Amino acid sequence: MVTLTLTAWIPTLRPPPCPYNYQKDQSFQVDQLGLCQKPNGHQIGFLVLSLALLCIGTAGIRPCSLPFGVDQFDHTTEEGRRGINSYYNWYYATFSVIVMLTLTVVVYIQDSVSWIIGFGLPTILMLCSIILFFFGRHLYVYVKPQGSIFSSIFRVFVAAYNKRRLALPALDTSKEGIFYDPPSSGVRETKLHLTTQFRFLNKAAIIQEGEIDIDGQPTASSNWTLCSVQDIEEVKCLIRVLPIWASGIISFTAAFQQSTFTISQAMTMNRHIGPRFLIPPGSIMVISMLTVGAWVPIYDRLLVPTLRKITKQEEGITLLQRMGIGLILAILSMIIAGLVEQRRRNFANLHHERLSIAWLIPQLVMLGLTEAFNFIGQIEFYNKQFPEKLSSVATSFFFCSIAGASYLSTAVVNVVHAVTGGHGKPDWLTNDINQGRLDYFYYLLAIMGFLNLGYFLVCAKKYQYKGAAAQVYQKDFADLEVNLVK
Repeated sequence: MVTLTLTAWIPTLRPPPCPYNYQKDQSFQVDQLGLCQKPNGHQIGFLVLSLALLCIGTAGIRPCSLPFGVDQFDHTTEEGRRGINSYYNWYYATFSVIVMLTLTVVVYIQDSVSWIIGFGLPTILMLCSIILFFFGRHLYVYVKPQGSIFSSIFRVFVAAYNKRRLALPALDTSKEGIFYDPPSSGVRETKLHLTTQFRFLNKAAIIQEGEIDIDGQPTASSNWTLCSVQDIEEVKCLIRVLPIWASGIISFTAAFQQSTFTISQAMTMNRHIGPRFLIPPGSIMVISMLTVGAWVPIYDRLLVPTLRKITKQEEGITLLQRMGIGLILAILSMIIAGLVEQRRRNFANLHHERLSIAWLIPQLVMLGLTEAFNFIGQIEFYNKQFPEKLSSVATSFFFCSIAGASYLSTAVVNVVHAVTGGHGKPDWLTNDINQGRLDYFYYLLAIMGFLNLGYFLVCAKKYQYKGAAAQVYQKDFADLEVNLVK
């Protein structure tokens, strides 16, 4: 942030101002006349350096801040577990409010007051956050790192492959002495028991001669041939999450496209409030953020306690149910957006009138509710279903969904540009949206969302929550014993 602020502060770190006002004339003939000087290599290099430092810093903060906050709660108590559930809601709500302030107050300062102040203000706030963070360092709960988070994953697959020819013991065989299942290491983690799902991985825990010493510890030679039951079940947690994670990409795609083209719609609509005030097109997205900020307290303080009494679930409803509701709301948001766009287009082309920007409010409210249910649900789902030692990776999964949705959004837009239009007609997403068919594009996203919802329901039906299937082997043994008695 300091280097980025310097690009606005020090004149030599940027090209001189262009002697022409682009906002008055969008013909862009100035560059052809050579009146605007382009930045040199040093100026571009300094800007890229600031952005690279910002990316590295963000990559350290975003995946770790959420799990670090969760570490401050005692998950062994009911009060601590409820605190964790509320923490996810308030974390995202706070995040949405801050983004809203950034897109309004900070952008206004940069655009209308000063770029130096616009960059300097968040830089100072970042410095204050660092000072505040270190002031509280003696109050935090620290969970010590346990080594590489990826090597144990690779070890499971390597060990399972090396023992692929071994036969798994029958269900009626006691596990004692067959599978390597040491007690918990004392680190705060959920003790997982061996399950029958993805049974081929269970071979990695079968103890062979020479892999355990007299103290019950694995020998040095068995590092890549023997894994604990805990390691195996943690890998299974990752495998179970992946199909659910893929469904989140489509929901983000719908949100990205709507937030992009809603601004295009707003630019062609009546944005006046009173005789003087004109709503900036980019500020219309604040409505979805306000919806998140208003809904989360209602959901967390009113709905969850009520649902908890009915469903006996700690979260009120299960995480997958919450995500599924968000997917349904995303589809409804796309349908509403398509209907509104159809009406806006007809008013513009047939009646030559501008529809009020207030017509965009329903779809943006629905988009905010989608975030409150699906997006927050995803964050909580990844953090709770991943192994505790992979909590930072779990948060990264959420941002990887956003990245995947960005690539998918680009691909969908390129395909629509390529296959629609022709024969003298513009494509659906032409620059002049009055001539395009943005409503058809919204309906296409709704269809994609509907197919994604079906895929999600199939995955959710087969999903086993971490710990919920912990007694599968024990249940199999009990069922077998009952059948033998009968």
